[in-house]
Amino acid sequence: MKILVPVKRVVDYNVKVRVAADGSGVETQGLKMSLNPFDEIAVEEAIRLREKGVATEVVVVTIGVQAAQDILRTSMAMGADRAILVKTDDTLEPRAVANALKAIVEREQPGLVCMGKQAIDDDMNATGQILAAKLGWPQGTFASAVTVADGRIEVAREIDGGTEVVSLALPAVVTADLRLNEPRYASLPNIMKARKKPLETLEATDLGVDLASRLTIVSVAEPTERKEGIKLGSAAELVEKLKTEAKVI
Repeated sequence: MKILVPVKRVVDYNVKVRVAADGSGVETQGLKMSLNPFDEIAVEEAIRLREKGVATEVVVVTIGVQAAQDILRTSMAMGADRAILVKTDDTLEPRAVANALKAIVEREQPGLVCMGKQAIDDDMNATGQILAAKLGWPQGTFASAVTVADGRIEVAREIDGGTEVVSLALPAVVTADLRLNEPRYASLPNIMKARKKPLETLEATDLGVDLASRLTIVSVAEPTERKEGIKLGSAAELVEKLKTEAKVI
């Protein structure tokens, strides 16, 4: 079975982002970019499934600028077999990304699409679900554990009351949550080997799919600063302030 892992290049999670001066989005110039953490977990899970003999090949794909090759090389240094860059300079919304991924899925014919549940830049949490709907495949979202056997995949997902387990027929789309695994570090020898692994580049416009945006960002602003808190001397004082100032009781 082949596993396809879509990944995204985002501002590194350790970087404090700033709103652009024109309020159109977040400033990215000169910032460290890296592999989206949820997608890194998906890459790790795909590699583990291959190591267990469940999968025979792990293919990573990203849709973005030429510089996005770096996250593909990172994924291959972790253990992915090959990579595909769908090149575009435009910022695509989840529906457009799903359209492009659908074309790649039809081209590659994987038995499983494993991807992060969301990207930390826009927190949309939509691409996996839209892709599954467009493919007509079953989906398991927010996966905290997966088991593949007999042409099916069991996905455990955390819910308010505990853990829910769903059984899906393959092929399927699975989105990874934080607790699914802890990604491995890429060793120096594997980083060197990744440079020789195949990386195919395609133009997004050559896929023949609709990449037009339906969403428009009106404005982006910093969140309102919270007022400084105060310390109270007793529970009675707290109750009094809740009554007279906060007026919640």
